[in-house]
Amino acid sequence: MIPVTGFNHITLKVAKLERSLPFYIDILGMKLVHRGATDVYLEWGCAWICLLERPSDEHGRLSASDEMGGMDHMAFSISEDDFSDAVKQLQTAGIPLVRGPIHRGGGWSVNFLDPDGIELELFTGTLEDRMKVWK
Repeated sequence: MIPVTGFNHITLKVAKLERSLPFYIDILGMKLVHRGATDVYLEWGCAWICLLERPSDEHGRLSASDEMGGMDHMAFSISEDDFSDAVKQLQTAGIPLVRGPIHRGGGWSVNFLDPDGIELELFTGTLEDRMKVWK
């Protein structure tokens, strides 16, 4: 069993940041931490959300090349001490890895697929760690 310690973050694909930001900030009360050209990081209690802008058509909908809006991936927290063993467990179980293991965004990360093809991530960092690197 991989010793995840909780929910870390979720990355959502959106068609237009300027349309999505007011919803997450004004309606749901999330705090804007970082705004990049195509990404936004929002603090949400002890977790965080990344909104990742993808190409949209003239109607503001996601383009055919990225037709599945919604979740890009969901991440779980894991300690750095447990990370290497967790990666070995994924590999031994034949779980498809789609990125990593790699040190990026202020922590160790590995992205993998669940049995239904949903992308998940184990991440050792925090939002604060990521902002030190992203800014």
